[in-house]
Amino acid sequence: MLFYMNILQKYIEEYKKNLKKGRIVVISGPSGCGKTTICKELIKRNKNFVFSVSYTTRPKRKGEVNGKDYCFVSKEEFFKLLKQKKFVEWAKVYDHYYATPKQPLIKAVNSGKNILLDIDVQGGKNIKKIFPESILIFILPPSFKVLKQRIISRAKDKPEEIKKRLKMLEKELKESKYYDYFIVNDNLNQAIRDVQTIVYSHKFKKNFC
Repeated sequence: MLFYMNILQKYIEEYKKNLKKGRIVVISGPSGCGKTTICKELIKRNKNFVFSVSYTTRPKRKGEVNGKDYCFVSKEEFFKLLKQKKFVEWAKVYDHYYATPKQPLIKAVNSGKNILLDIDVQGGKNIKKIFPESILIFILPPSFKVLKQRIISRAKDKPEEIKKRLKMLEKELKESKYYDYFIVNDNLNQAIRDVQTIVYSHKFKKNFC
């Protein structure tokens, strides 16, 4: 009887620990799927969600704020930080470098916050290797036609850049097989609720034997 009482106590302690623990949540998907909007709305609506600000060497777009949307750095500064092991993962996407800083992830999880990473599929796979308990969510558009319309309507990229992003779709879909969940973003509010449900359900996931 004492043996089973100890097991029961262990389960209860792990349950309470899970409720307090923050999660690393990777949101990926093709350009134009709405992943960045989903992340921003999640943070607006939930005080327990925070955003991981990635570092990038790409030029700043109109309306973007340095330190809020991205930390924009030169290629020299990027590789200097990489050498100092300040990044938990990095990748080259569309001829530019992107990286996820290490310290904010650790700080968020330890403080019970869910930290959102708006990163590509390469980065998502790397995060999963380092943090096996992280949650990988791939956002899908309602259709290819809608996706193409969204990319063109943003008017942020040059025509050749738009072609690159559409061409990248095949690779992204292949790599999405490593993700834990798929969400079709044909309704923004529903997509946000779906992400919330997935993250919340992980608080009750059994991570021990």
